[in-house]
Amino acid sequence: MNCLLLEPEEFDSAAGCARVVGRRRQHADEILKSSPGDFLRVGVIGGQLGRAEIVSLDAESLDLRVELDRDPPAKLPLTLVLALPRPPVFRRLLSTIASLGFARLLVVGTSRTEKSFWQSHAVEPDRIRERLLLGLEQASDSVLPSVEIHRYFEELANDVLPPLLAGSRGLLAHPEAKNACPQALGEAITLFVGPEGGFVEYEVERLQGIGFEPVHLGERVMRVEPVIPFLVGRLFS
Repeated sequence: MNCLLLEPEEFDSAAGCARVVGRRRQHADEILKSSPGDFLRVGVIGGQLGRAEIVSLDAESLDLRVELDRDPPAKLPLTLVLALPRPPVFRRLLSTIASLGFARLLVVGTSRTEKSFWQSHAVEPDRIRERLLLGLEQASDSVLPSVEIHRYFEELANDVLPPLLAGSRGLLAHPEAKNACPQALGEAITLFVGPEGGFVEYEVERLQGIGFEPVHLGERVMRVEPVIPFLVGRLFS
């Protein structure tokens, strides 16, 4: 945890103080070995970043004197459309997505998305938010990416994606594409990453029809976990 994030209701802005409990208190105590008088990097979720002096730390709570003095890092001009992967993979990816600075995430269904994945606790809003916050803590960021769930492909292709593509360039990560993924783009991107088994032919044609460009990443076919940071590095390096 590189930055302790406060819920807005935990922070008394008038008094400049906060009290936290649970995992974050435990981390400050057991991992960081903090003591009263020490300083921690902090931020308010959805707000500014700064530092906090530990006023008291006991087995129940952590009391802080907080000073906020800077804005969080800017988000990438990047929307990720992600076919829901296996739940353990999805949980890990959420933290990665938040730490990389995605502005928006659409979690979607495709032909090769297992129906059972939608029954997992991993897609519950509270669980998603929990994993995103872990990524923000790692990156010293305080602003959550927006998240939308779209289970049905046709609804997505008909109603959701066209307005996105009106204001951004659509790239479809597809191993069988003819063109290589472009590099170092200075424009807004909507990036579609499919399931481990890839897209079916109809989905590729449908997405091309609304403006996505299929692109490949070279000769190697990668799993979804390394693909996302690979693409961010390629598109925005």
